[in-house]
Amino acid sequence: MSTFMQRKENVERVWYVIDAANLPLGRVASKAASILRGKHKVTYTPSVDCGDYVIIINASLVKLTGNKINDKMYYNHSGYPGGLRERNAKEMLEKYPEEMMERAVKGMLPHGRLGRAMGKKLFVYRGSEHKHAAQKPIEMKVE
Repeated sequence: MSTFMQRKENVERVWYVIDAANLPLGRVASKAASILRGKHKVTYTPSVDCGDYVIIINASLVKLTGNKINDKMYYNHSGYPGGLRERNAKEMLEKYPEEMMERAVKGMLPHGRLGRAMGKKLFVYRGSEHKHAAQKPIEMKVE
């Protein structure tokens, strides 16, 4: 009996929607990353992008536990001297909740070509409306 290895030509993808309202950021991100990688499937193969599409709605209503809302910092650098920009989690949640959620999920994916391909299957929306109704996404619960 040989080990099954998924091929990228034979991957069947499904769309999932996750409602992030009143859920911890890390729990939503880890669930989404697991689905994007394909770890929820029996045909999971680490070297193949066999994951599904993920839509995260209500990103602006996600919760942060402890004092992370004030202490957690997000950094960007333009590449120029003095080009460091830093924002705390409260500012990110108010102004850029989509970017905050994307950073959390993409940080849990592989860092390379395969991880970037997996990250392109993630769609994050601030409110409860999304434009992927035609794909008939399945509701995914996060505990």
